Amino acid sequence: MFRNPSSWQQPATALGPPLGLGLFLWLSWNLPDPWFWSLVLGLVILPQAAGFATTIYLHRYSAHRSLRLRKLVAWGFRCTLWILTSVDRRQWVAVHRKHHTFTDEEGDPHSPFLHGILRIQLLNVLYYARAARDPKTIQTWAPDISPDWWDRHLFGHPLGSYLGPIGGVGALVLLLGPNPGLVAAFLHAVMYVFGLSSSINGLCHWWGYRTFPNTATNIPWLAWLTGGEALHNNHHSLPTSPSFRVQSWEVDLGWIAILAMKMVGAITFVGKTISQQQQEVSRV
Repeated sequence: MFRNPSSWQQPATALGPPLGLGLFLWLSWNLPDPWFWSLVLGLVILPQAAGFATTIYLHRYSAHRSLRLRKLVAWGFRCTLWILTSVDRRQWVAVHRKHHTFTDEEGDPHSPFLHGILRIQLLNVLYYARAARDPKTIQTWAPDISPDWWDRHLFGHPLGSYLGPIGGVGALVLLLGPNPGLVAAFLHAVMYVFGLSSSINGLCHWWGYRTFPNTATNIPWLAWLTGGEALHNNHHSLPTSPSFRVQSWEVDLGWIAILAMKMVGAITFVGKTISQQQQEVSRV
């Protein structure tokens, strides 16, 4: 199921999302209705906010140390993840690092090669939870992340961790009304958990094209929806790179956001990208 990008993929990757954004702006201007915003929030805005917090804070900053965030900015990402996903940062980092160590081999917590594409695509959250709840996983793969006050009393607390999502649902209900608010929360959960997040561990190890010799794949259209995460083959070639883009036509929105944050001082350090390291090697 590994394919090279066809001739139509490159212009479609470049033009499709901007056209979609234009359609969204037109609809939002002409359809100011709670149910419309329920769909927009549930299917687009909230999953994208959670996705950008995941790729920048959990993935590139916490798991791979490819950049450094100012403390207040890092806390803002943690708070966003607490409200939109209730994900424990230590658990996420540990499971992800274990995945890199045993990619698509025995020991990988969520490999479609081991468990099947449908199981990982639809039930990835269960495989993640099983690995995350194992204390040995945390001790082995995330010893450098110590629980702080926020972890102990709120973000990682057995009860406090649920207050974020409850507060988020409450805010949607107040903003849109009971039914549209609950629908927005439901759509966000489905889109983030069963759509975007699971696709990285499922589809991006099963279908797409490879630039580098590893078992992950790249899916450029999905990269638009996942903050660049679907350029997964590129990422597995050099996990410490803060950018997942290699080909000139590939788009990593997470990397664009990182550059913008660096310009305003929210990020204090950015590591070398895949392309920069390739250039250094070619000069030797």
